Amino acid sequence: MNPVTKSKIPVALTIAGSDSGGGAGIQTDLRTFAFHCVHGTSAITCITAQNTLGVTRVDAIPVEAVLAQIQAVVEDIGVQAAKTGMLLNKEIILAVAQQVEVWKINNLVVDPVMVSRTGAQLIDDDAVQTLCSALIPQAAIVTPNRYEAQMMSGLAINSLEDMQAAAETIHRKLGAKAVLVKGGGMQGNLRGVDIWFDGQNLETITTQVVETKNTHGTGCTLSAAIAANLAQNKDLLTAVQQAKNYVTTALTYSLDIGKGQGPVGHFFPLLQIESK
Repeated sequence: MNPVTKSKIPVALTIAGSDSGGGAGIQTDLRTFAFHCVHGTSAITCITAQNTLGVTRVDAIPVEAVLAQIQAVVEDIGVQAAKTGMLLNKEIILAVAQQVEVWKINNLVVDPVMVSRTGAQLIDDDAVQTLCSALIPQAAIVTPNRYEAQMMSGLAINSLEDMQAAAETIHRKLGAKAVLVKGGGMQGNLRGVDIWFDGQNLETITTQVVETKNTHGTGCTLSAAIAANLAQNKDLLTAVQQAKNYVTTALTYSLDIGKGQGPVGHFFPLLQIESK
């Protein structure tokens, strides 16, 4: 997967959409890689026009262009880990899944981006089915939110026990090495509680709850941070735990910009240095 990289700095690849507001997607992934001392590369799947208030337009990138971006990066630079975000349609998902298999990208983090944290479905049913059958089985870890976990497992999720059952079911049905069911969309004391399952160990991962409306890009940041940690050769559970801590701190430095939901603050390490 990485026969030609000479630098000691690891390389990660994000395959996702562009967010013109800079709060999620490729822009967020590359910032996250950088603040983990990982060189970020990218394959853009779609262009979105969006800001803190919402998305006003989405344009798909031709499948051939997505494939060319992945091939250009992997065959020359090489990657130690990759993540996927918004893949938009069945054709792009199939093409990405094929490339993952061809290039033997084992450290693959799949953020499904099927349903928003508010429950709105983001891709059509064919794309959902293709994601579940072609890409997720190749993943080192898949990171569904509450509503995505419900769709993937077929189970209603209203409690910690429901989250645990969904993680076990997704692992058994879809074949990813590990599953992280995110609790960001849960209510009460389950907010911010995530469930990890790797086929043997069922873990509850918690961090402090940060009260802020500016949470745009949280899921992208988490999956990118996991990929960055995997690129640094950390084990999967450690990669997840450290990524969750990074997201929590980034939430405490979130940016109150625009008229709506601002993004998390990825560059908090620089702000912490300035404040000393």
